[in-house]
Amino acid sequence: MENYKGIEYLRKKLAMKRSRVLTRYKYYEMKNIARDFQISTPPELAWLHSSLGWCAKAVDSLSDRLVFNEFRNDNFDLNSIYNMNNPDTLFDSGKLSAMIGSCSFIYIVPGEDGYPQMQVIDGGNATGIIDQTTGLLKEGYAVLERGDRGEPLVEAHLKPKETWYYYKGENEADVLEHPVDYPLLVPIIYRPDDVRPFGHSRISRACMSLVNSALRTVKRSEIAAEFYSFPQKYITGLSENAEMMDKWKATISSMMVFTKDEEGDHPIPGQFQQASMSPHSDQLKMFAALFAGETGLTMDDLGFATANPSSADAIKAAHDSLRLTARKAQRSFGSGFLNAGFVAACLRDEYQYKRNQLYMTTPVWEPIFEPDASMLSAIGDGVLKLNQAMEGFIDEQVMRDLTGIHKTGV
Repeated sequence: MENYKGIEYLRKKLAMKRSRVLTRYKYYEMKNIARDFQISTPPELAWLHSSLGWCAKAVDSLSDRLVFNEFRNDNFDLNSIYNMNNPDTLFDSGKLSAMIGSCSFIYIVPGEDGYPQMQVIDGGNATGIIDQTTGLLKEGYAVLERGDRGEPLVEAHLKPKETWYYYKGENEADVLEHPVDYPLLVPIIYRPDDVRPFGHSRISRACMSLVNSALRTVKRSEIAAEFYSFPQKYITGLSENAEMMDKWKATISSMMVFTKDEEGDHPIPGQFQQASMSPHSDQLKMFAALFAGETGLTMDDLGFATANPSSADAIKAAHDSLRLTARKAQRSFGSGFLNAGFVAACLRDEYQYKRNQLYMTTPVWEPIFEPDASMLSAIGDGVLKLNQAMEGFIDEQVMRDLTGIHKTGV
């Protein structure tokens, strides 16, 4: 009999990881609040908070470039399963959630029409014990529904051949039996390794630290802008018996008159040196450069224009590290979606296939960078020369992988 960890162990494991996932969602949704050092902020402006979308940009700029195409050599008809489960939303939701929380999960249930139903669950609501050889779970746990205060209302303990459902306020669990030798919960992981089998978040600790520093810079610049707009003024030599003028009236007045006293003396107005915004803008650019280096973006991606509009080749060259990151993400996500399709196929056919039977099926993605006219011309010249050297070496399928262009209806 399989030695399971049990639902209590998995509940504690999820509770340990959930706060980290929710923190990263706060940064993605720009709801994070940077800690104020309380040095340069007046007490009257303690309420002032700013927002930056750099973390969302880091995630979206990579996620939007990963467009799933199809499963090739699809011997088990996995494409049909995904096509019946709104693939445009399923794939995008799965990879986006995985980049934010390091992993997401596809929860599978039997469908009434014979096709399994798939649902994406974020890493803050599911966990499990992973088999690092196959990338499938040995045992899984998911919170399917939460209350207004975040308390679990419906929980699922997923095991091979059965799923146990626990409802709040009920002592006994409902058991759903199935023919699959794996839990009906499959992880989709971003950048896994031996130390962290459930991957790493795209929003790293360095990203969060840099965003916090940039937010404090933006807040200081907002405060400094008040002094920059209205430099502080002063008056010396004013008699103690002089009538005080309203501060705001004195600031915006275009003409003020100062008369001499009985001894012939008169007040002398002055102005303190105007504050400069340059230190704040330079510091913000420094944090933007550090963030761009951390995430493979460019300064233009973060809103700092550095050059004239670039060609497609120049954009690719500037985003070379992002291209490599996207390739890595395609490999890990492709394996996860293939695993989910495998489990769903076993459930659909009510037959336990062997995992190694899918060795010929490969996930195919659209090109990371869409080619422009000049790139298409260069590709065409290269394909022509290759096919002249070896007839039929580059066919229509390879051209689609290179350019993303295909005939209508094919």
